Amino acid sequence: MKIDPDNKADLSAQIAEAIRDAIVSGQLIVDERLPSEAELADHFAVSRPTVREALKRLAAQSLIRTQRGAFGGAFVNRLSYTEAYGQQITTATLLLSMNAISFDVACEARYALERACTPLAAQRRTPDTLATMRAEIHRQGQPGLTDESFCASDVAFHRALVDSAGNPVLSYQLAGAVEAMQPLMNMITFTARSREAIVGFHTRIADALAGSEAEAAQTALTELEAYTLTLGRDVMAARARAPR
Repeated sequence: MKIDPDNKADLSAQIAEAIRDAIVSGQLIVDERLPSEAELADHFAVSRPTVREALKRLAAQSLIRTQRGAFGGAFVNRLSYTEAYGQQITTATLLLSMNAISFDVACEARYALERACTPLAAQRRTPDTLATMRAEIHRQGQPGLTDESFCASDVAFHRALVDSAGNPVLSYQLAGAVEAMQPLMNMITFTARSREAIVGFHTRIADALAGSEAEAAQTALTELEAYTLTLGRDVMAARARAPR
C-alpha cells in the first residue's frame, strides 16, 4: 500500500484509498485485522491522527469495523447489500440534487431501469412481493391518505417490483432509481397527478407480474413514464409562467 507524499490531496484520503484498494483487490481479506495505527503511521510516514482520520473514512463507508479490547483493532468488514443499500440511496440523492439532473433525464433513467427488471420479476415474483404490491395499492386507494404517505407507498410499491426480480445486485443498483430519483419526481408531480390513475397503473403492473406477463408490465411502465413526464413538464411550465 503506497501513497504519493508530493500529491496535494489530503493524506488521510490517500491512505483511505490505498487501504480500500487493498481490500477490493483481495490483498486484505474479510475479517483480517489491519495493522495498528502506529504501524500504519510508520508505513505511510504520517502522523497517527492522519491515520486515524483515514480509518474513520473507511468506517464511514462500512469497509472496516473497529473492536476494543486486548484482541481489538480495525478489521476488514463483510459488507452486505443491506448495509450498502442506504449508502447507494444517499449517494444517488446527493448526485441528483447537486448536479441539477433534469426531470426528464431522471424519469428516463428510472423507468428504463425498472423495465429492465420486469422479465425477471415476471418469472420470479413471490407471494410476498406480490402481497406487498397489492398492500401498497390498497393503501394508495385509502381516503385521507396524506401526500407524504402516498409518496412513501409509491416508493414501496416500486421497490417491491424491483425486489420481485430476486436479484440482490439489481435491487442494490436500482436503489438510487427507486428511492432517490422517484421521491424527487414525486415532489414535482404530487400536486398534479391523479391518485386514481397511479393506482390504475400499479394494478396493471401487479396483475401482469402475477400472470407472468413481462411485456404487459413493461407496457404499463412505459405508459406510467409518459404520464409522469407530461405531469412534470406541465407543472414546470406553470411555475415558469407564474409571476415572480
